[in-house]
Amino acid sequence: MSRRGLDESDFHSRPSKRGSRPRTKQRPEHSDAVTGLVTGVDRGRYTLLVGDATGNASDETVVTAMKARELTRTRVVVGDRVDVVGDVSGGEGSLARIVRIQERTSTLRRTADDTDPFERIVVANADQLVIVTALAQPEPRTGMIDRCVVAAYDAGMSVLLCLTKADLASPDVLRELYEPLGVEVVVTRRAPSGDLGDGANREADGANRAGQTAGGLVLAPESVEEVRDRLRGLVSVLVGHSGVGKSTLINALVPEAKRATGVVNDVTGRGRQTSTSAVALRLPVAETYDGWVVDTPGVRSFGLAHVEVAHLLHAFEDLDEVAQECPRGCTHLADAPDCALDDWIEASPEDERPARAARLNSFRRLLSSRTGPDA
Repeated sequence: MSRRGLDESDFHSRPSKRGSRPRTKQRPEHSDAVTGLVTGVDRGRYTLLVGDATGNASDETVVTAMKARELTRTRVVVGDRVDVVGDVSGGEGSLARIVRIQERTSTLRRTADDTDPFERIVVANADQLVIVTALAQPEPRTGMIDRCVVAAYDAGMSVLLCLTKADLASPDVLRELYEPLGVEVVVTRRAPSGDLGDGANREADGANRAGQTAGGLVLAPESVEEVRDRLRGLVSVLVGHSGVGKSTLINALVPEAKRATGVVNDVTGRGRQTSTSAVALRLPVAETYDGWVVDTPGVRSFGLAHVEVAHLLHAFEDLDEVAQECPRGCTHLADAPDCALDDWIEASPEDERPARAARLNSFRRLLSSRTGPDA
C-alpha cells in the first residue's frame, strides 16, 4: 500500500521554552471606553447604565455586558463604575465588554462567618447602609444589627437603622441602644389599606399601593416619606433578614421595582427569602430622581473576619483619640487592664458621665460582636 503524501496539516510543532516568544504584558488602553454603572449581576452578565448615571435618566442606555478576560479573577459588583467597550447601543442581543473597574469610594464586605478568610463584596460605592429590622414578626436580633453597624463603619459608610412594623411593638428600646453610637433611627408602621389619607400626596399613595402586603396592610404614607427624606441624594444599600419588610419598603419607595414580598413562617419565626440578587434602583423624588437604593437578598449571618479593631475605632473619633493613651495590645474591652477609655469615664464631669458611659458601652458591645454570635 502506497503512503500518501504529507502536507502542512501533518506538521505539529511544540515550541520550546527557548524558541517561543513570551506573551506580551501590554494591554490595550481602550481610550474609546465609556463609563457605565453596574445596576445588576446575573450569572456572568452585568446590567449597566451608560450615559448620565447621576442625573437625567432619559439620557441613559441600559447595556448588557460581560467581563474582559483580564478581569476573570476580579469581582464586579452592583454599584461599581466600570469602563466599557464594544456594543453599547443597548439593542436586543447586543453585548459590551467591561475592561476596567474604576476606583471604589467604599466597599461593603462580609464573610460567611468569623473564621472564613474569604470576603464577599456586598456592594461598591455606597454612602449609607440601611439596616432594616422588624420590631416583631420576626423578633429583632441585636447581634445582627451590631455586626452590620461594624461592617458599615469599617467600610466608611454612615448607618441608618430602619425599624419596621411599629404598629406591632415599640421602637424605644432599640433607639436607646443605637442612638448613642451615632446611628440615625427611622420608624415605619403599617396601616389598613383604606387608611391612606385623602390622596393629596399622589407619590406616597401610589407607592403604598405598590407596597401592599399579602395581609391587606400597607405602609403609612408619612413613614414612607420619612425614610425617603433620609435617602435623598445618597446611594443607600438595604440589608436585613428575610421577612422584615425590606422588599415591601423598596416597593413603597420605588413603585416600579415590583420586588417580590413574602411572609414569616409561624413555626420558625423566619421569613422566606424573596430577593435573590442585589439590584440598584433609582429613588424617585417628586417628578425627578435623587439617589439610589440597592436591594440585597436577605441574610442569615454577617461574618466580620475582615474587620480590624483599629478600623472600628476610627469610626468613633472621640474614643479613638482617647485610645491612643492605652497600653500596647489593649483590647479596649471591659476587662482590659489599664484601658484609657475607663479613665476617660472616671475623669468626666458628672453631667457628661452618663452619656460617655453609654457611648463606651455601645462601642464595646460592637467590639464584642466581632467574635460573638449574631443571633
